[in-house]
Amino acid sequence: MASDTHTWTLFEREIATFARDPANATAQLKLAFKDPAIIPALCAVMTGSQNSQIRQSAAVMLRMRVKKHWKKISPDHRESLKAVVLQAFQQETEHTVRHSLSQLSAVMVKHETPDRWPALFTLLNQSTKSNNPMDRQVGLLLLSKVVESNPEPFKPHYRQLLQLFGTVLRDLDNPTAMYYSILTLTAMTAYTGTEEMNLMRSLIPTLIIALRHLIKADQDQASEAMEVFDELMESEVSIMVPHITEIVHFCLEVRTRNTTLTDSLRVKALSCIAFLIRLKSKTVLKQKLLNPILQTVFPVLSAAPPPGEEDPEDEENSNEDDTDNESPKHFAAQVIDTMALHMPPEKLFHQLMPLTQACLASDNPYERKAGLMCLAVLAEGCADHIRTKMLSSMLQTVCQSLSDSNQVVRSAGLFALGQFSEHLQPEVSKYCAELMPLLLGYMSALNQAKIGHVTKAFYALENFLENLGSEIEPYLPTLMETMLSALSNAENLKLKELAVSAIGAIANAAKEKLVPYFLPVIESLKGFLTDTRDEMRSLQTQALDTLSVLARTIGKEVFSPLAAECVQLGLNLTNAIDDPDLRRCTYSLFSAVSTVSPDCLNPHLTAITTIMLLSLKSTEGVTVSQWDKTFVLLDDDDDDEAQGDTILDEEGTDNVDPDIAGFSVENAYIDEKEDTCDALGEIAFNTGVCVCGLAFVSLTMHSVSPSPQFPHEDVRRAAFVAMGQFCRAQHKVWQENPTEADYQALQKLLGVVLPSFLEAVHSERERQVVMGVLEAMNAVLKACQGRHCRAPGACRRSAEYDAMLQEFAGEGSPLADRSFSVGTLGEILQSLVNVSGGRACAGKLSNQLLPVLVAGVRDSDSEVRNNSVFALGALAQAAGPLVARDYPMMLSLFSNLLSKEQDRRVIDNLCAALCRMIMSNMEGVPLEQVLSMHIHSWDVIPGLCVPETQNTLVMLLRDVAQRHSKEFEVAMKSLPAEQKMKLTGAVSQS
Repeated sequence: MASDTHTWTLFEREIATFARDPANATAQLKLAFKDPAIIPALCAVMTGSQNSQIRQSAAVMLRMRVKKHWKKISPDHRESLKAVVLQAFQQETEHTVRHSLSQLSAVMVKHETPDRWPALFTLLNQSTKSNNPMDRQVGLLLLSKVVESNPEPFKPHYRQLLQLFGTVLRDLDNPTAMYYSILTLTAMTAYTGTEEMNLMRSLIPTLIIALRHLIKADQDQASEAMEVFDELMESEVSIMVPHITEIVHFCLEVRTRNTTLTDSLRVKALSCIAFLIRLKSKTVLKQKLLNPILQTVFPVLSAAPPPGEEDPEDEENSNEDDTDNESPKHFAAQVIDTMALHMPPEKLFHQLMPLTQACLASDNPYERKAGLMCLAVLAEGCADHIRTKMLSSMLQTVCQSLSDSNQVVRSAGLFALGQFSEHLQPEVSKYCAELMPLLLGYMSALNQAKIGHVTKAFYALENFLENLGSEIEPYLPTLMETMLSALSNAENLKLKELAVSAIGAIANAAKEKLVPYFLPVIESLKGFLTDTRDEMRSLQTQALDTLSVLARTIGKEVFSPLAAECVQLGLNLTNAIDDPDLRRCTYSLFSAVSTVSPDCLNPHLTAITTIMLLSLKSTEGVTVSQWDKTFVLLDDDDDDEAQGDTILDEEGTDNVDPDIAGFSVENAYIDEKEDTCDALGEIAFNTGVCVCGLAFVSLTMHSVSPSPQFPHEDVRRAAFVAMGQFCRAQHKVWQENPTEADYQALQKLLGVVLPSFLEAVHSERERQVVMGVLEAMNAVLKACQGRHCRAPGACRRSAEYDAMLQEFAGEGSPLADRSFSVGTLGEILQSLVNVSGGRACAGKLSNQLLPVLVAGVRDSDSEVRNNSVFALGALAQAAGPLVARDYPMMLSLFSNLLSKEQDRRVIDNLCAALCRMIMSNMEGVPLEQVLSMHIHSWDVIPGLCVPETQNTLVMLLRDVAQRHSKEFEVAMKSLPAEQKMKLTGAVSQS
């Protein structure tokens, strides 16, 4: 481009046109944006224009150009650009332009690290320490953006920065400066080392005071600044521990202040409390914070909505699948849910139930609703406690609520019943005779009730039916008559959709018993499946879901004739309709068909897996801020040297620029990716054809950390599970056709997948993802047996289970997770028994495993004890003599447990564990003591053990009597005559 004044004026006019109407940007401006001379041109406009909007546009365009084409900028122009940006920043008076300039500086810091940009440090140092409040504010804005962009290079200056923040946070008259300081602190937290911890810990009281003042000044800024607590808890919760009481009281104060606070701020406070409970429930209890939290949460949970309004979940057009409910009432329920998951039920219920009962007895319908919501959210975390001690009374309360005069209360009762049905099995199903008439009564008046209320009735019905099994048979005619009538006669499409979904739940319980109704159901579904009108889309996708359920439950003989037609239907729908929900359901249908008739998929596998991989790669549904998106119109990504910084285009098909402020992903696209992973893994396993195995695994390597492709923990969990299924599928291929090529393919896959599993166990923050990884790893180890250990370093890397043990099997974890983790460990250890090198691997792991498993044996929950005893026996069997030194401790532990254990399953596994110990290392077991321990317990055990346990114990004693007669006789002599006679009779029976 020429550099005369006339040309710059024309160029400035073009930018002004673009700023007013970016969609109609001229071809000349687009062409100019490709020209390398754009850099000095934009710099001139950015520093010379009198129009702030034009200066801001120039700064954003520069940011885009720098981000994508830094390597093409000559060294001289880079140095000039650095100087111009800092000059523009110092002379700029408009906040919006400063903000864009700070973002431009942040992008440059990624390329020109602070040590290569000393002038930036000088400016930051001078401005942040200036006596002028506005200069400090501007300097802290720049600091927050450059540190957030690239925190690590600033680590040598963290102590200096923390000291600076200590000063700024005490300057209560400059809330904006406090706000930028807190943002910088948030960005630094994950990179803070031990040297800075004490300094950061000392800042917490000052930080709380600063947040109080920031709330008065700007609630939106305060809400964003409160995310510093989330980052501190995730990265280094020990910094927070000494100040938990102060933090909780601050959050409760935010919740109860007399001044009008935004919902966003109140939600942040409740979310922070839930996070603290999740991480440090014992400290919350020890500091006696449970009661103050409950006293604050219950008024939120029971508050009536403003006059003339309803709570979101009670609105007629509410969507039960909507997970974006950000109301304080929703988060108040989440706090109690978190308590249920992470606190001992006895301690929680002691303080919670009086408040709940008071709500249930209230004349205020919203207080009655709060009591029922409280019961509902307790169902998962306190399942064992409720099942064994409170189920009957709680169910009675819920059933009574279903006849309440107020529909809001009845809806809450239906929700609670659905939660009970989902989490309190199998005991809830025993109340079938009482509950089914109530639910069928609701079904008989479908057309008279509001559809929002009917939706909750279907939620309760479906959850109850899913687990009913053969007990559904007496109710099947009435249920199917109701559903088929709704499909034929109801005018409301939502009601039809609910009926189609309910048929899927019925099929899961009834299975082959649904055969008499199969043809009329299929005829109804076909009508919905082939109707491509937009208003039918939701019903169409539900019909696909139910068709998948039928494929899995109705029986192969009945469904197989439809398999090929289903595959073709799915391909036709994905080709004709662009909808993430429909694609998701179609992939699930392909997966279901693979369980019935995998041969029907074989001719189409390439086409099917291609579209599924495209779904995983796509960033459709990823949205960016409107300001940034407008500038994308200028830039076609045709630069081979662009450094992986591709920006979303108008159609949303390219990768998303991770530096664009705030991308988000619509839930439908998250669900699509999750179901795509699930389906790919199952199809590969059932067909035995890994068409896209390595391509899929390569793609999912990015799933360890959130990204636009894998932004959600459910997607990452499904991706890891699918990777495990690909390994098992390839192993099956090799078993059926043991060629060298198939063997090498298996080794290559295992060599990529197993290390990624171990890495995920270390680095993944979401517990559900790690549990999925462990489950997948266990399945791979069982299927592939010892072959995975042939890869170099495999056994050595197995020692990396250590981090997982501490994080996911420790006592601080939720009950379900402790039980699952310890059980999975036991299964993995059991699989090592037959693995080449497995004994050495188990021996190496024993030092980390034993403390965890011993703690599990002493756990208050019987399920955790049961799995821990099993895992200890598996460890003894796998490690053999390598853990002989630990036998005395294990035997003492078992002896103490046997003297007081009441759970039959635990005793059963205890006997099995002793058998494994004896079989693995006879010399390490003092048989006289062991036999004496069992024989003295002989009067107790028959009353506790199931027949299988008694038989196992008798077989053990007989085997010992035959193989080790001398030791057996010595033990017999120590017994009283009556016990000796009983034992002799049991051992001598044929």
